[in-house]
Formats: sequence, structure tokens, C-alpha cells
Amino acid sequence: MRHVTKRGCKRRSYLTLLKASWQVRAGVSCSCNKQCCKTGICVNLHSPHPTDYSVAMSQRDQKEAFVSNLNGTSLEEVALGSFLSPLCLISRGLILILYHQAKGSLPLPHPLISHLLLDFFVLILPLVLSCTILSNILHQVIFSLICVSACVIFYIYRTNSHPAQHRQSTVSTFLQSHVQFNQVPFVTIFRVFVNVKTAISILAVDFSVFPRRYAKTETYGTGVMDFGVGAYVFANALVCPEARRKNISGSKMNHLSKQLLSVWPLIVLGMARLVSVKMTSYHEHVTEYGVHWNFFFTLAIVKVVASMLLVILPVSQSWVFALLIGGLYQFALETTGLKDFLIHNNDREKDFLHANKEGIFSVLGYVAIYMAGAQVGLYVMQPRSQVREWLKALFNIMLGSLGLYAALYICQTFVEPVSRRFANLPFCLWSVAQSLFFMFCLATADVVLLFSKRTSGCHLLPSSWDLYKKQSSDSVSDKKRDEMDRMCLVQAVSKNQLLFFLLANVMTGLINSMVNTLSCSDLFSVCVLLSYMFMNCIVIYVLHLLGITVKFW
Repeated sequence: MRHVTKRGCKRRSYLTLLKASWQVRAGVSCSCNKQCCKTGICVNLHSPHPTDYSVAMSQRDQKEAFVSNLNGTSLEEVALGSFLSPLCLISRGLILILYHQAKGSLPLPHPLISHLLLDFFVLILPLVLSCTILSNILHQVIFSLICVSACVIFYIYRTNSHPAQHRQSTVSTFLQSHVQFNQVPFVTIFRVFVNVKTAISILAVDFSVFPRRYAKTETYGTGVMDFGVGAYVFANALVCPEARRKNISGSKMNHLSKQLLSVWPLIVLGMARLVSVKMTSYHEHVTEYGVHWNFFFTLAIVKVVASMLLVILPVSQSWVFALLIGGLYQFALETTGLKDFLIHNNDREKDFLHANKEGIFSVLGYVAIYMAGAQVGLYVMQPRSQVREWLKALFNIMLGSLGLYAALYICQTFVEPVSRRFANLPFCLWSVAQSLFFMFCLATADVVLLFSKRTSGCHLLPSSWDLYKKQSSDSVSDKKRDEMDRMCLVQAVSKNQLLFFLLANVMTGLINSMVNTLSCSDLFSVCVLLSYMFMNCIVIYVLHLLGITVKFW
């Protein structure tokens, strides 16, 4: 019989009581007959003379309980958030077009500072506010942005297309026009925004201003952060060598060995996080990945397993193997004792498998997501020149999203709900379906910007498609376009995505060690989040200006 210390039993008792206290909603009276604060914890825990268990509550226990036992939000609310980033992107483009029409030139005055501030306040600030003080009126914010953007686009269209007959031919000519690109813009933007939203969420979740329904769920449910995990894996798969049709030099074994070596930074980062968490007693949610496991290890193992599969299997059929892996894993969950083991067996001290069961078994689900992402990447990377061809591709992406949502509805009705904890089949379907929908929204925004650029004559918007011209307007136009990309925050994050993610994790740990996030006011919390994101962005922006891309392999 395992020896359990009295101190360990007391800590678990305190933690259980505190976890229960978080579940109390605003306005519900506690046993102390006092009104609860908006976070749901009894005000006695904040009183100058705490009683009973609260006296023994450490800040670590409170933070751990604050992110535990959550049930998420609806699929519709997660999908609603997909509209905000594309609208911010359109807003940034329209501001630059209006300035170009007024002044006749770009970039903005004092470009290095002004473009950074423009990108931060138009692209980053709304994302921070949407998951904090504006979370309850997000639908109104999105509707307002749609109305304003539509009015501005209509104004640009009217002022630059005077004859009625010319206006009618503008749309048909636009559909027949050709685009030129070095990479598919909306894929880059998708990966950047997934990274940015992840960076915001990993710190914001520790503040009470961040809605609990957005945080990761305990076992079943769909939180915004649950989607973020799946989307991050999907985003990495979009640009894997197989999806980009990158020529494999040498034998397949040499290619595989290169892929294996490429994950060493993730292993090192995972070990560094593990050591730092254990040494500093940093709060951790054990049922998320396990005692020793973390997301860096998941990314590394998924990359290795998927690379091995894609060496053997044709990437053009990877969606079949994604369904096969997800389906067989779900079958194992339903027909064996695996699900009960993952949910109910809390014997963490038995061995490594028991200690890290969630992280180890969820790899199967994430491999399925990665394989699906590689298939989508292969499709969107196909060469297309006409706008009409891209619109057809966007229609197929949306059709795929709807089909997967239909499959998700069937799974949730007849099998089980979404569970990020063990990355079941419904979670895989949801992650891919929502990723496709988000990508469709971003691609639609890119098409809208392309139309606005063609109508207004302003062709210098960064991170977007450019119309193909038979006779290039010499090197002057190319230099201006390169200059605009150089001052674009989206491009800066794109060039150093892993470093941005690492920096966000380090900053999150530092802020949590200096600030009691649970006791912060809403205003102070938002200020901390904005300062944190600005620091992350400015570091990456300066590196981009200096032409520094940090490569770990």
C-alpha cells in the first residue's frame, strides 16, 4: 500500500474545496451569506482574516483551481470569433488605401514606428479586447466592423469607378484577373493569427477578466483554447515539406533523418519547461497533458510520427489515413478500457505511462489532425493564377468545413462529445472543421483586399495578393512592396514563429511569478496583457527589421 503523507492529503482536500468554489457563478450566495465575486470564489478567500481552508490556500493552488473543471462554450461562439481577425485585416488594408488616396503615396510618415503601431492597434488590440472586456458583446463588435468595412469599400468603389457601365465590367474583369504570389497569403496569415491568439490566451487565462468558458475544458467540451491546440498542430502541417511538394534530396531515409533532427528544438524546449515548472513550483493543470508531459513534447512526437507515415504513404491520400487513425483510436476508446483509464485512473505515481497518460494517448488524435492538415496544405498550395480559380478553391474549403461539421454533429449525437483531454475523433473533426472555416474567412478577406487594391490603384498592401502584370513596373514598385512587407508585423511574426511562441511562454511565466493574476482588476489585467503582447511584438519586429530569422536547425 502506497504511503501518502498527511500534508499531501490536506493539500488535495484544500484543492478540491477550492476547485468547487470556482464553479459558483456570479451573484450566487455562499455559505458565508456574502455575495460572491465575479470569478466565483467566495469573498472570504480575499478577506483580511481568512477562515477554515482559505488560510492554507497557496497562490499556486488557487491558480491551478482557476483553470480546472471547466466545460467550455458553444461551437457557435468559437466560430463567431473566426470573423474578427479577417475583419481586422480588412480594416488595416482599408486604412492604408484611404491614406494612399488622400496623400498619393505609401508608406506612412515615420514608417518604422507608425506601421508597427498601426498593426498593433488594428490587428492585436481587438484580439486582446475580444477575449476580455468585449467578450460578452463580441457579436455586436463584429457586426459593427462588417458595416463600417462595407461602407468604406463601397466608398472606394464609387469614387474610383465613375461610369455605370465601367462599374459593371469591374467585377467580371476582376474575376478574370491573375494574381502573383511567392506564397499563399492566407496560409501565412492563418499561421500567424493562430500563433498570436495562442500567445494572448496562455497569459489571459490566468486573469479573471478572461471568460472561463474560453479556457481549456476539463474532460469534455469546446473552449476557445481547446481549438487553439488543434489549430496549432493543423497550422504546422499546412507547410510541412510534403504539403509544399518539396523535393526530397537523397533517399527517403535521409529525408526522414532530417525530419527527426528538426524536432530537437521542441525536445529541448519541452525539457526546459518541465525543469522550470518543477523547480519553481509553477502552477500546472495535470489532467491537461500529465505530470511530465507538455505541448512541446506533443508537437515533437506528432512531427516524428507524421513524417514517418508520410514517407511510406502518399500525401495525396493523407486524409484517408487521418480518418483511419482517428476512427481506430475512437474505436479503441469505446471498446476497451482506455477511456476509463484516461478519465478515472488517477494513480499517477505508478509509472511514466500513468503519470502522462493524457499527453501520450492524445498524440494519436493530433497525428490525425496533422495528416489532415498536410492534405489541406497540399490542396491550397496547388498553383492557381486566376481569381476565379481561387474562389472555387475557397468554395471547396468551405464545403469541406461544412461536411466535417456535419460529421461532428453525428459523432456528438451517437458517440461522445468533443474531448481535447484525449483528442478523440470528435475533437479531430472539430479542429479541422473550424480551422478550415477560419482559413476560409481569412482567404475571403484577402480576396476583398485584392478587389479593393485593384479598384483603388493602391497595390502596396502587405501580406496580401498582388495582381499579375505582364510588364513589371520596374524595380521601384518591387522595392516599395518589399519595404511595406519589411514593416509588416504579420511578416515579422511569420519569419520567427517558434521564437515568438517561446518568447510568449517565457513572458507568461515571468508575469505569473511577479503578479497575482487572480486579484487584478479588469482594467489592470487588460493593461498587463497589452503590455505583454506589445513587448513580444516589438522584439519580433526589431529582429525582422534587422533581417534576423532565428533558425534552430
